[in-house]
Amino acid sequence: MSATFQKPPTAQEAVLAELRRFIVTGRLRPGEQFVQDALAAELGVSRVPLREALKILEGEGQVTYVAHRGYFVTQLSLPDLLEVYRIREILEAEAVRVGLPQMTTEDVDRLEEAEREVRGAAAAADVVRMTQANRRFHFALIEACGLPRLVRIVGLLWDATEVYRSVYFTESHNRERVEAEHRELVAAVKAGDVERTLDVLERHRRHAVDSLRPVLEAVGPDPDGVPQPGTAGRVPDELDLG
Repeated sequence: MSATFQKPPTAQEAVLAELRRFIVTGRLRPGEQFVQDALAAELGVSRVPLREALKILEGEGQVTYVAHRGYFVTQLSLPDLLEVYRIREILEAEAVRVGLPQMTTEDVDRLEEAEREVRGAAAAADVVRMTQANRRFHFALIEACGLPRLVRIVGLLWDATEVYRSVYFTESHNRERVEAEHRELVAAVKAGDVERTLDVLERHRRHAVDSLRPVLEAVGPDPDGVPQPGTAGRVPDELDLG
């Protein structure tokens, strides 16, 4: 087999990638229902790979299934978001304490490469590319701990808030702040300063939560505790990513 041969994605993998893109870009917004027949027709697939992809996203926390109603993009309340970020703070602090002292030159190079990718995407106001590069940046630090279960749990927490991270990146001043804080993180990591790294990460998370707080407060919970088809969970127009 040729070394350049790449196995084409399965229908499920292709659909999954496209649904992730829809969520990250805001094409499908928090609380919005997946209209499966329409999506399957648009993507040119049957409902089987679509349902399989939705189940994967449900397992990651990006999609919620409501009995007799269907699948919806997960909509977090402010308490939900605060809980996710609190758990992240605890686990990521452990990852940094374990991982930073054993980071290799290659690990640091990977961190710096991702930081440059974030800057390039921010300059182009490319929210999708910035979101992807931002995740690579943070996980270059987190994965250095060498604790796969911890890394997997942190990944699930990130999955659950990915759409809100994209909302955060739509604002130019937030993109500038992210760039500055990433530069601080790189400097702290290269200095081997665990406490300084943790301090920058704590501020980094707090700024994101403070920015997203009014978005979640504006949306508010549904009276029945679940999203309403076609209406609930809409991001306010001024933050629409479409």
